[in-house]
Amino acid sequence: MKNIYILDGGVGQEIYIRAGKLQTPLWSTQVMIDAPQIVKDVHKDFMNAGATIITTNNYTCTPSRLKRDSQIELFEKLQLQALNLAVQARKELSLTEDVSIAGCLPPLIGSYVVDKRTFSEIKNEYERIVAIQDKYIDIFLIETMSSIKEAKAAVEAAQKGSKPIWLSLTLCDTNPNELRSGESIKEAVEALENYSIDALLFNCSYPESIDQGIYSLRNLNIPFGGYANAFTSINALKPGTTVDKLTARLDINEEKYAAHVMKWIQKGASIVGGCCEVGPSYITYIRNQLKSKDYNITSYKK
Repeated sequence: MKNIYILDGGVGQEIYIRAGKLQTPLWSTQVMIDAPQIVKDVHKDFMNAGATIITTNNYTCTPSRLKRDSQIELFEKLQLQALNLAVQARKELSLTEDVSIAGCLPPLIGSYVVDKRTFSEIKNEYERIVAIQDKYIDIFLIETMSSIKEAKAAVEAAQKGSKPIWLSLTLCDTNPNELRSGESIKEAVEALENYSIDALLFNCSYPESIDQGIYSLRNLNIPFGGYANAFTSINALKPGTTVDKLTARLDINEEKYAAHVMKWIQKGASIVGGCCEVGPSYITYIRNQLKSKDYNITSYKK
């Protein structure tokens, strides 16, 4: 029986919606200061929906973003708050053995853009996040990587920690065979093949993009998978702006999204979930689909 790991959905987006769509580039992060219970409740709802891996809510808590949009002095406090809220939510549901916690290593300056700084600058910033997260988490989840350089820097930083490393790349929605940098999936896989990575994924792209891109991973000897967004377009989002610039697709519901997920699994994927605009009800639908086909849904421990 094939093991399937279910990631949560769009944690930050769900928090942002429940908090009343705060008009700040820190979106979900500001809520950890003002209303931390909302963050904890979102984690719980995703676990109750069937997620066996939850992701820490520190996507916008990078030094670069805080320096630009808030206060760099909040960096360690916010990282620890995100970690503690995930740990507390899992403990309160008595799911410590059944749910893994993924520590988020996000794009440092903003989603969908290429970080043009030097490799060492990028790596050093990721190392600061890794040093805080390592003892609290089960997995490092490097996500929404737009370029090979950024991905490699994050992986090298994560290797300074002690936990398994999952790497997730974001694909161009007009050419799903490429990262948003314009580099091909083939180039990325070849560039990463000498790194010790425990899983490779695609995320925060159209479901249709991942449908096409995931075929390129079929010959990997490590687990792979995907978790898509349900945005109409990401073109309006720029570093320092808020996610209210983006709109949700009306042609994607729980059933249609789950149909894409099942395609990925049929192509060999074993890690699935959702990204922005994919809420707990989508995860419930995916879980039920998997159960109906007798897949073994489990947490990830190594």
